[in-house]
Amino acid sequence: MKKGSIKNTRINAEVRKEIQSVVMNGIKDPRISPMTSITDARVTADLKYCTVYVSVLGNDAAVEDTLAGLKSATGFIRRELARTINLRITPELRFVADRSLAYGAHIDSILDELKKDREGEENTAEDEEEA
Repeated sequence: MKKGSIKNTRINAEVRKEIQSVVMNGIKDPRISPMTSITDARVTADLKYCTVYVSVLGNDAAVEDTLAGLKSATGFIRRELARTINLRITPELRFVADRSLAYGAHIDSILDELKKDREGEENTAEDEEEA
């Protein structure tokens, strides 16, 4: 199975959906933030490993606590994944913090500041022309 094949894409989507369901409904660990989202899951072509990208709304401590909770619940999540998805091999799970949403918000705030600065400069230039 090739990495970018349709089959691999479907498996990634199904694994992401099922892990999201297990994290939201099956795990009772208080370390896992209720504002946790599984943004992506990438299963290797041989189905042995899966990298799961996790986004957590909150500070860095919440992200680290959530990752620790997910790491300790890896066996349970993997067992539930094996029960719900019919794959030859149930992949080993590795959870990674997905900071792309926070990075995007940071870039948005920088662009907003630049836009305000530019509008302020245009208003100043118009005032100088009128005088």
